[in-house]
Amino acid sequence: MLEPEIAAFIERTAAIYSGHSTSLTPSEQRQIYDRYAAAFTPALPDNVATQDAAFQSPAGHSIALRLYRNRAGRHETPPGTVLYFHGGGFVLGSLDSHQVMTARIAADTGLDVIAVDYRLAPEHRAPAAHDDCLEVTLAALAGRLPFDLQSGAALQLAGDSAGATLAASVAMRLRDDGVQGLRGLVLVYPMLGTDPQPPARETEAHAPMLKLADVHAFRDFYWGAHPPYPAWTIPLDATRFDSLPPTLAIGVEHDPLRDDARVFAERIHAAGGEARLWIGAGLVHGCWRAIESSPGVQSLHAEVCRFLCAHAAPASSAGQR
Repeated sequence: MLEPEIAAFIERTAAIYSGHSTSLTPSEQRQIYDRYAAAFTPALPDNVATQDAAFQSPAGHSIALRLYRNRAGRHETPPGTVLYFHGGGFVLGSLDSHQVMTARIAADTGLDVIAVDYRLAPEHRAPAAHDDCLEVTLAALAGRLPFDLQSGAALQLAGDSAGATLAASVAMRLRDDGVQGLRGLVLVYPMLGTDPQPPARETEAHAPMLKLADVHAFRDFYWGAHPPYPAWTIPLDATRFDSLPPTLAIGVEHDPLRDDARVFAERIHAAGGEARLWIGAGLVHGCWRAIESSPGVQSLHAEVCRFLCAHAAPASSAGQR
């Protein structure tokens, strides 16, 4: 059953954004999506400032970044930075579209949050978005991002939906390459395979906000309709789930992707790792935008902030788990 506040959120969303449609071009979809996101984006919290910059990738293209900094909280919490990868099915989304999440994380944790404007499909297919997020993460670990970040700050990765795919993939790739330094990993209603895990794949195939057909359409835009796909870009296809940073995996009840979070957490546990699973009852995919009105979303956000604060320890005092 939907939370009443979420039912109202869905109704308001439908009046602005009817959902993904393959009858529209990616450019047209982005225009509608951006208008929808803007309608749910309040003004920046008073204590949060932003700074835009560009990171030059080794491949030669520019990746736009935006730093969200809580000016009051910077001296009250352990130094920490969160790289945030936005959702949107690898096709939609921007620095602006997910500001409601990134700004609130910075405001409520005191941590620096850096949003990453990776390349989008279908203009840039797999593994373009993964490559961008990996390169930015490596630069952050090496202290090479174009911001005045605190020395010794712990680094964590977070993302929602497709952005959670990117965060999980980057964490696993760093593990495989022997690169240490990540202190935490937050995945909010993640898409972790090219097809959702059962039973939600069937029971929530027609859920509001995201349907199974939408998942498949986004998949085909980014990866293509037929394998093989770049192996490291699909977290649930991995053969190893050990030696990952502590992970918070969040699923929501009415979402065909709900069980991706569960299966990922179970596999980390089975490999001896640390993973917390949180399922939002009565919530839907994309619900984080309803933070101003929904008690369930407020609980989701609080879980994210608690996790990030708990793992914001100086990198010099704690290595990757």
